[in-house]
Amino acid sequence: MWSTRSFPRFPRARRQAAAVAVAALAGACLAVVNAQPASATPPGIPSKATAQSQLNALTVAAQGSTSGYSRDLFPHWITISGSCDTRETVLKRDGTSVVVNSSCAATSGRWYSPYDGATWTAASDVDIDHVVPLAEAWRSGASSWTTSKRQSFANDLTRPQLIAVTDNVNQSKGDQDPSTWQPPLSSYRCTYSKMWITVKYSWGLKLQSSEKSALQSMLNTCSS
Repeated sequence: MWSTRSFPRFPRARRQAAAVAVAALAGACLAVVNAQPASATPPGIPSKATAQSQLNALTVAAQGSTSGYSRDLFPHWITISGSCDTRETVLKRDGTSVVVNSSCAATSGRWYSPYDGATWTAASDVDIDHVVPLAEAWRSGASSWTTSKRQSFANDLTRPQLIAVTDNVNQSKGDQDPSTWQPPLSSYRCTYSKMWITVKYSWGLKLQSSEKSALQSMLNTCSS
């Protein structure tokens, strides 16, 4: 059996200081382990009041046709700066500690997907979602736009139209509107509705009655 006398006894003050230091170190380590990348926050997300006014102003109409639609009619991703295209620009904007190579491709970083609450460390696991899908925009009025305008819409970095999210979640969304698809993380649906509304409003797109009802229900969950 060990005897405590075989070990030196430090003064109480030194023992207390050591205990505080150990506790602080443990807390710091825990903070690093639990640290979560900042949630992707595209620019231009309006307040609840502004989104409500925009929703009220949108034209309600029957769903348009997808006839003639092609993603090629919405050219993306385009060069934004240097060798960085739109996808790479959003990956850097929405990620944490993102490192890119000479071609602007993300080689490391962390991405928190607000749609489902998942965090990823490989850019290949992340898609850049068009909040208002390209096919949905086509059916809502973009079919009559010029290719140049559709290109601007598909690469819009000024409004909350592009966001980095889990690839499988983005693929499950496809070209659905909020009447048939909403983010799995219900706490994000308020923000999603505000993003969707302001993009449609800013680009003069129409919406269906069922889409408007779904957006109103989502907007009602917002506190501000």
